[in-house]
Amino acid sequence: MSTPDPSTAAAAASARRPRRGRRTPRPPRLEVDDVLVVRGRGMRTAIGGTVVGNVMEWFDFGVYGYMALMLSQLFFQTGDEGLDLILSLLAFAVSFLVRPLGGLVLGPLGDKLGRQKVLFFTMAMMAIATALIGVLPTYADIGVWAAFLLYALKMIQGFSTGGEYAGATTYVSEFSPDSKRGFYSSLLDVGSYFGFAMGAGAVALTHLVTSNVWGPDAMLDWGWRVPFLLAIPLGAVAIWFRARIPETPAFEATEAEQQAEQAGGAAEHAEGSLHARKGAAGIVRHHWRELLIAIAIVAGTNTAGYALTSYMPTYLGSQFGYDEMASAAATIPALLVLCVMIPFVGKGSDMFGRRAMYFAAAGSALVLLLPAFWLMHQSSFVAIQLAMFIVAIPVALFIGPSASALPALFPTAARYGAMGIAYNVSVSLFGGTTPLISQTLIELTGNSYMPALWIMAFAALAGIAVIFMRESANRPLLGSFPAVESEEEARELVATQEQNPLLNTSEMPIVVPGQLAREVEDALDVPGAGLPPEVGSANAGSADGEDPDTEGAGAGEGARRTPTA
Repeated sequence: MSTPDPSTAAAAASARRPRRGRRTPRPPRLEVDDVLVVRGRGMRTAIGGTVVGNVMEWFDFGVYGYMALMLSQLFFQTGDEGLDLILSLLAFAVSFLVRPLGGLVLGPLGDKLGRQKVLFFTMAMMAIATALIGVLPTYADIGVWAAFLLYALKMIQGFSTGGEYAGATTYVSEFSPDSKRGFYSSLLDVGSYFGFAMGAGAVALTHLVTSNVWGPDAMLDWGWRVPFLLAIPLGAVAIWFRARIPETPAFEATEAEQQAEQAGGAAEHAEGSLHARKGAAGIVRHHWRELLIAIAIVAGTNTAGYALTSYMPTYLGSQFGYDEMASAAATIPALLVLCVMIPFVGKGSDMFGRRAMYFAAAGSALVLLLPAFWLMHQSSFVAIQLAMFIVAIPVALFIGPSASALPALFPTAARYGAMGIAYNVSVSLFGGTTPLISQTLIELTGNSYMPALWIMAFAALAGIAVIFMRESANRPLLGSFPAVESEEEARELVATQEQNPLLNTSEMPIVVPGQLAREVEDALDVPGAGLPPEVGSANAGSADGEDPDTEGAGAGEGARRTPTA
């Protein structure tokens, strides 16, 4: 056996740890002009425009969910009503199966071109596809081709939605102050469920008017088209709002950093750096742990959410004989109560933490869902209403923290792309397929409690995943400066930064002298981590990440600015 060369071993040891005798440097100091001051008017414009677009995005899912039974008669005529219903629900599931493709394409584009541009595109695509469903020929007109056209438009909707929620959560979380991110971000999901409620209301009102004015067959003959065609005026309004929202300060800071490095001739970030833009493969390679956590949480959230919204009309119709109008009347109140509950849960996540809300969600789902479904089987309208309110409790607890907790798992340079992968893979496999799988399980087993058991299994999985999730409440987003609501808060934050356990300035894109940059990189003792090489001859960036041992690289010269929105 050969003896290792002592000089080689010493060199390897030196590469793995800071040089002997070198004192661990103090982290760079945060200055007032580093802190993002989020102005009320700008924040309201940004969040309002995103929420309005999200209302429209989810309006269609409400419409389709409440009309699945009727659409099964219009587009699928196999001679077996049960099979027709499953094929109709399959069209709903198909839109989710292509969502990962939308996330893979639109997510990285959002990290490269900007959040606002991609969100505008997804909104326009969704509105056009929804309106086109309203003018489709039916099976009676062109036979089986009607089903293929319906599937094609649902796939277009799924592709656009693949970039919508990931982008919207990224956008709103980056525009919210750290101390209230849970509350402001939760407003996005208020828009989602209000969109569901609007879809249900549109179906119920159309059914009521057409039946009373033109007769009981009017809804099946032509009235079903009206809710889909409402996407034209609603989409126009949403697109107008989306065109007015600004780009997020976090994205602009990352963009400025990239430009400063290129101008200064600095080497590009290594792929493992938190500041490096990554494709899908790079995101999976370097953020696989966070992706798995997000996938499990999204699965628990959306199996419960889609059971309450998109599947419940089908469940009430197939199990208890409710028509579209009665199903809407039974579920709309619960959806509106859910919209009221979500902001309170979001605010609670700011006070008690995202993890606490998620644990409460998983526990309430395991305890409440079987009693809720038992109440539904009492078949009275009042019992079903009460059951809907009970199901809304775990849904609200899951949804409330999600728009703030999930984007916080990923760094700014890869946040949109990572959210696009995690959210869409999970919602495609587990959330959007909930109506189809629930109905299929009932058909196979004859057990009408199978939807509750399906939801409970994923709630338990989400609870386990939360154990491994970092707490992000009241902290700056990974790869961003702190965000506050006033200049007074900014000054106080800077004055007390040494005593603030929620701040780690070594992980922020603060411009520091080159010598300190090298010392910090040595001190972190992680290959490729810490501050990058000097930009030009005077400055270099800072480390960026959530934990001191996280790989990252920071901003180049010119990244320091006064970030005010």
